[in-house]
Parts: sequence; structure tokens; C-alpha cells
Amino acid sequence: MENLNVLKLEHQIFSDFYLCYCGYGSCQPLQHFGPAVRPNYLIHFVTDGKGIFQSGDNQFSLHAGEGFIIRPNEQAFFQADEADPWTYLWIGFDGTRCGEYLSAIGLDEGQFTFRSPDGETLRDIVQEMLKYNTAGIENDFQLQGLLCRFFSCLARSLSMPLSSVPKNDRENFYVRRAVEFVHYNYANHITVSDMAKYVSLNRSYLFTLFQRVLKISPQEFLTTFRLTRAKEQLRLTNATVAAIAQSVGYRDPLVFSKAFKQMTGMTPVQYRKQHLEENK
Repeated sequence: MENLNVLKLEHQIFSDFYLCYCGYGSCQPLQHFGPAVRPNYLIHFVTDGKGIFQSGDNQFSLHAGEGFIIRPNEQAFFQADEADPWTYLWIGFDGTRCGEYLSAIGLDEGQFTFRSPDGETLRDIVQEMLKYNTAGIENDFQLQGLLCRFFSCLARSLSMPLSSVPKNDRENFYVRRAVEFVHYNYANHITVSDMAKYVSLNRSYLFTLFQRVLKISPQEFLTTFRLTRAKEQLRLTNATVAAIAQSVGYRDPLVFSKAFKQMTGMTPVQYRKQHLEENK
């Protein structure tokens, strides 16, 4: 390759999602790679020229503004065009949640190519990554942030209008996003109205979706989630009941205690005492 810029990382401090290497360069006519398999995920994005990409029995002709993804242990082959060889950027990444994150931005299993109008931004991000080419914890965090920016840019480009998603998938999507919102915000005094606002639905429709998908109401889910976290704290910490109430989203300890008793049949103090006796 000509004008080649590459960064390879020899160690990782992250496990769920991390950068392995990245680069940017232009190819010679008919220059090719593979057929080969790789141990990690790899995204290429074409910034100029054209070429072909093949994964299994699937073959694609790609031009500037288009990209392709290679998944771990999938055999792939790609080759620059003879008359107009491509220039592209690439990032290799891995981690326990990569598949989940790819699906979240619209690159589900079985999808090999994509389009993005944000090629300049993607290129700028990779060129910024190339600057952090020395070992150090500061650079590790800088690269992690840039990897997230790269995915954020792809997410903006690839987001699919929900009107084009099958109804069942759309309902599951709304419920999943609402559940995630509770998971990360239950301690912040959120309400069902906040859940509905986050997923851009009215309360009555969110209620219908929760009943249909989870068989409980949004309020029941929120209350159960909070009280389950409270039970964990009562068992595992010495925090006061008032402090635990605040930490799971209740401003009033009395309201918390009433809800806790309604769920468990005992007060928070009784629950903690019973657990201590069982441990003894």
C-alpha cells in the first residue's frame, strides 16, 4: 500500500469493547488481501476509488462512501479495482460486547456492507487515533474515546427509521430502551413519564407495550427494579434505611418502607434482621 499509516496496539486495559489496530492508506491496482480469517472484528471504509469485497458466497462491489465489515473467523477477500484502486481506512476491534454494539448501530449478523455520508469524519477520527502511538494509560483512554466516537458516527449514518422495522421488533426495541433507561437512572428519582419521554412515546402506549412484552406495567417494573436493588443493599451493606431509600430513587424513607413491605411482607429493618439471622 502507498501512503500507509498504521497503529497496532500490543496491550489492552478494556475487555468489553476495545481497539486492536487502525490505519489509513491507498492500494495499488488489483492489490488484494485474503482469502483469510481474522481473530477480531474489522471495518473498512472506502474514501476514494473502488474495489470488491467477498465474504463466503457473498460478493460486493464497493465505491467511495461505502464500507464493509469482517467478523471473527469469517473468511474474507477484498481487492482494489484495476483502473481506480481504492483508498480506505480501517479499524480492528474486539471485546465481549462487540456483536451487541454492532447490532445496536444497525450492523446485525449477516449484514456485510453499509453506506455513510460521514466519510470525512470517520477519516478524521482514524487520523486522530494514529497520533496516540505510544504506550500509556492516557493514550489508552484517548483511543477508547475515539473508538466510541467512530461508532457514534456510524450510528448516526446507519440509524434505520423505526417505521421500516417489523412491528414486533419495534415494540421490543422500545421496551428494551426503557428498561435500559431504568437500569442506569433508577437512583435519580425518575418516573414513568421520564421513561416514556426517553423513548419518545406517550405513557399509555408505553403501558400497552410493557403489558404486551413483559406482562407488567412500567410502574411495576420500575418499583420492582428499585426494591430489588434495595434488598441487595440491605443484605450486603450497613447503610441506613434512609440512605438506601435515597440510593434507589425514593425521596421519602416512609414511602420506601411502605413499598418494600408491600413487596416482601416485611419492613426493611425486618428483612435485614432475618437475613443476618439466616447467615448466622
